[in-house]
Amino acid sequence: MTASRGRARTLEGVVVSDKMEKTIVVKVERLVQHPLYKKTIRRSKKYKAHDETNACREGDRVLLTACRPLAKDKHWRVSQVLKRAAEA
Repeated sequence: MTASRGRARTLEGVVVSDKMEKTIVVKVERLVQHPLYKKTIRRSKKYKAHDETNACREGDRVLLTACRPLAKDKHWRVSQVLKRAAEA
């Protein structure tokens, strides 16, 4: 009998930096409601993610999956590139 691990956590965001080797920085935006005024506010956070093949470029939309810690602040892995950035 095997234990089920459940569904892996995923995030979707835009690559803001690909200058590191096998690592990208992804900006993930979410919408939250202000506790008092009830206005929807856009909040963002940056995550470092592992990109084994260095395939991602700045501006790409990617899907991240949680994984074991790969570095001090790198706990996400690129699972797929959803949309390629337009070439300049």
